[in-house]
Amino acid sequence: MLKRIGAEEGGEFKAVASGTLPSGKPVVVNADGSVSVIEETDVSQAVGTPSVFESASAIKVSATYDASAQKVVIVYRDGNNSNYGTAIVGTVSGTSISFGTAVVFESDTTDVPAATYDANAQKVVIAYQDAGNASRGTAIVGTVSGTSISFGTAAVFETGSVNYISATYDSSAQKVVIAYMDGGNSDKGT
Repeated sequence: MLKRIGAEEGGEFKAVASGTLPSGKPVVVNADGSVSVIEETDVSQAVGTPSVFESASAIKVSATYDASAQKVVIVYRDGNNSNYGTAIVGTVSGTSISFGTAVVFESDTTDVPAATYDANAQKVVIAYQDAGNASRGTAIVGTVSGTSISFGTAAVFETGSVNYISATYDSSAQKVVIAYMDGGNSDKGT
C-alpha cells in the first residue's frame, strides 16, 4: 500500500522543495513530504595487493568462507598436477591474505568444483565432476584446522555425468543443496 504524500492534481505529484532544485537532477522524497537533491557521498575503501594461491594453472575456481575457522577455502582443478581436485586455506588479515599448503581432495581429474559451507556441521562441502569415475557427480566434506584442510570419503550424489555444478547451504533445513546439469537425464537441470 502506498502512502500519499502531498496532494495530486491532474495526474501530477506536488511536493515542497527544500532549497533550489537544479533541472534534471534526481530528487528524493523526504519523510516530511518535501523533496531534496540526491547528493553523492564518497566512500573510501582499502584494497590490498593480490596474492597468488597457486603458481601453476588453476582452472574452474570456487571459494567459500568457513565461519567457524574464520578462513577462506578455495577449490580448483590443478592444471599443473594432473587436473586433480585441490583445495587451499586462506587467512585474511587486514587487506592481505596468506595461504597454507594446497591439499588434493580428489586424486584424479576433476571439473567444475563448487564449494559451500555447512554452518550446522561446521564443515566445507565440495561438489564436483569426477572425470576419473565416468564424470559422476561427487561430493566430499572438508574440515579446516589452522591453515590446512583434511577430507573425509567422497560420496557419489549422481551416477550419471554432471556439469555446471552449483552448491549452497539451506540454513532453515540445515542441508546442502547441489544443482547441476544431469547428463544422464537429457542434460536437465537437477
